[in-house]
Amino acid sequence: MAPSSETGVLLEHLFRRQAGRMVAHLTRLLGPAHLDLAEEAVQESMLRALQTWPHQGSPPNAEAWLFRVAHNAAIDGVRRARMAGEKSAALVAELERSAVAPADSADIEEQLRDDELRMIFMCCHPEIPRDASVALSLKSVSGFSVREIARAFLADDAAVAQRLVRAKRQIRERSLTLEMPRAAELERRLDAVLEVIYFVFNEGYAAHEGDELIRGDLCREALRLGRFIAGSSLATPRVHALVALLALQAARSAARVSDAGDLILLDEQDRSRWDAQLLALGFHHFDLSIAGADVSEYHTQAAIAATHARSAAGGSTDWPIILALYDQLLAMNRSPVVALNRAVAVDKVHGAARALAEIEPLQTDSKLSDYYLLLALRGHLLLELGRREQAARCFRGALECRCSAPERRFLEKMLQRCAE
Repeated sequence: MAPSSETGVLLEHLFRRQAGRMVAHLTRLLGPAHLDLAEEAVQESMLRALQTWPHQGSPPNAEAWLFRVAHNAAIDGVRRARMAGEKSAALVAELERSAVAPADSADIEEQLRDDELRMIFMCCHPEIPRDASVALSLKSVSGFSVREIARAFLADDAAVAQRLVRAKRQIRERSLTLEMPRAAELERRLDAVLEVIYFVFNEGYAAHEGDELIRGDLCREALRLGRFIAGSSLATPRVHALVALLALQAARSAARVSDAGDLILLDEQDRSRWDAQLLALGFHHFDLSIAGADVSEYHTQAAIAATHARSAAGGSTDWPIILALYDQLLAMNRSPVVALNRAVAVDKVHGAARALAEIEPLQTDSKLSDYYLLLALRGHLLLELGRREQAARCFRGALECRCSAPERRFLEKMLQRCAE
């Protein structure tokens, strides 16, 4: 019997919210070497719910039900695996002792949060490559399926599964643990965690390919993970700066796409559609980020996003300040993408001719060889200057690059404008 839509929605909500906590909790009890077993036990709890809830109705404490079933499945898995006698007995005893509802006490709730935090840091161990760290974080901490991860990053299911296998093999072979690193190592690991969260958000906020411009599930999960760390004892000014950046950017999501799914540029967005709650959240974390002397790239990017956000209240965008912030960001990171984004501010402050001169050196940068935005911006600047034929060539070139369907439709409209 297929689950009712109401049961399905409840299960999806619970599973997305609780899967990472359950996997992290069981991994602490079983040990990271048995991460597969922990994930299988959690999947088993979901399957059992799908089989029984449509007939019997959802239990009063659905979260506790899922935890108990996952614990029992883990105990069965330990017994089936036939681990060394004493070790197997000890694991079973520990699992039985820990099979308590997550909401039974504040102490248990705190332990679950601690387990999930440790899990994030293990997934982002510096010895695990970033593509594997991203996949492992989304699978084990966020409850994403292999298919969801593959769809999000436009990768093959088998390729994502292989990344996960490699990451888990590294965990076993190098005996990685859930113990939090100390001092300098903790700082390095925190940077890796923030980098993964930032990467996941960017992929959701501006998908490189596919039918949709924005993948909301990735944006929401990145923001959830960022807020989770910002609410822990590991919060630093740059953690708050990253959360501010994500919230302020996410606030504009609804206004970036029309009802037909077409891209809407910042200048043309209906700012009344910017999410007021996310803006408030962003400014809250931005205020927290300015404590201390630490100034990271996240701080500067958040300041740029905050300057745009302030213009939602009815004032015009302060482009000179944004340009000054991009100058600061470029001094921190000589990335060609930063230089390209800075050129937009140059256009607003000094005009299209100056901006066009700024991006000319970027055309030979190999990192931007398939980056449609370089050609799209060049086409936009040339069109501003009335050089329509040259602009059309740029837009045609951009259409040959990798981009999402909404971005492709936008480029086609710009190409048509060149001919008008």
